[in-house]
Formats: sequence, C-alpha cells, structure tokens
Amino acid sequence: MNDDQLLRYSRQIMLPSIGIEGQEQLLQSRVVIFGLGGLGSPAAMYLAAAGVGELVLVDFDRVELTNLQRQIIHTTGSVGQLKVDSARQTLRAINPECRIETVSTRLEGEELAREIRRADLVIDGTDNFTTRFAINEACVSHQVPLVSGAAIRMEGQVSVFTGQPDEPCYRCLYGSAAELDETCSANGVLSPLVGIIGSVQALEAIKVLTGSGSPLIGRLLVLDALEMQWRSLILKKDPACKTCGNQQ
Repeated sequence: MNDDQLLRYSRQIMLPSIGIEGQEQLLQSRVVIFGLGGLGSPAAMYLAAAGVGELVLVDFDRVELTNLQRQIIHTTGSVGQLKVDSARQTLRAINPECRIETVSTRLEGEELAREIRRADLVIDGTDNFTTRFAINEACVSHQVPLVSGAAIRMEGQVSVFTGQPDEPCYRCLYGSAAELDETCSANGVLSPLVGIIGSVQALEAIKVLTGSGSPLIGRLLVLDALEMQWRSLILKKDPACKTCGNQQ
C-alpha cells in the first residue's frame, strides 16, 4: 500500500481483526454484486469505500423515479440511465482507486458461471427466487462465498453461504419456493430497511474476505424493523437439496 492508501484506510487498519494484512486482502479482492437496487446500493458503496479492489456490477435495469426512495447509489439525474452506469459514477466519486466493471445484460448459464468463477465473493441483491437459485447454484459449483440478503415491507434477512460441501446453501433454506416470489413494487418496503440489510451484507463480505470474526455461515439473521427485533436462526444442510444435496 502507498501512503495515500494507508491514510484512506487507516481507521480499518487500526482494527486488530483487519490490520495491514486484511486491508491488503481487500485491495486484492474481486466481488460481484448482482442487483444495484435497494440492497446492492449500500453494499456497493461500503465495499468501494472499504477498499475492495475490484467490483463487478451486474444489473440490466434502468433507473426509475420510484427507485430513488431507497436505491441510494442513484440520483434524480440518473433517471433513465442504466443502473450499472449510474452506480459506477457514484462509486468512482467515493473511491477512484476501486476498479469497476459493469454488466448490463442478464447473465445466465455459462456466462453466469464464468463471472462467478472469477470472483472471490458474490453479493446477491436481486429480488426473485429464479435468479437467486441460479446464482446460488453457480456459487456452489465453484465454491465461491455468497452473501445473500432480502428485504420487503418491514422485514429483512441476511445469511452467508460458503459453497463448501459440509455447509448449507441458499436452496437448503427455501427449497423449491420459487412460487413465493414477492417484490417491493407489489408489497412496498421502508427505505432505511434495505440500507440496513445491504450494509450488513457489506459487513459480512468484508469479514469473509479478511477472515475476520464469525460470518453468518449456517445462520440466518432476521430483522423485524417494525418492532426493531433481531433473531438469529440456525440453518442446517438439507440432504435432499437439489443444489448441494449430492455434494461429496
């Protein structure tokens, strides 16, 4: 690290659980963020600010006026822009040293697998089970850590899935629940809630990348924002899981 980096990240470097080695690990890391909405916005901003060396932003949507209530990486002037382009502008303003790649098409099949295979960690900020299951499957196949978050109405949740054979995956949690898809556009969501959950995703990502503390592996952290109550639930591997049940 050069002198400017030592100064920029000094408050993190002071932490015994991070230190110089942890900060260098962040600077060398490549993180893929799926979805630049309510969850991906704060996650991307904090990861860029914290010094993650390379962020790959994946989202094919454009910024709409209704997004601005909660998707804080975008501004009024961004309406009509691709979300990845709007997000890139914000992240470059936060930390010009962070390398940004953008993907403005829907990734599926081998393209999805190839992008995840190149990553050190994946952040899932998408809003439907079909996409979440596909991301999870690729992460399990290539044993890439996945930080999953979700938020709707006044409820949110976060968990970390390692992709390792002895740990549960995202499908172990939800099984074949694709028919339960719910979106913010149909149910509403409180603005700060997605900020809280997305920030926790960034925190968990930093812990995984630096080997700090105890990430939410095998645990589901659930927030009832209306009552401001957190619960931590134990997750177990499902032997019959369609994605990881046959792992050896």
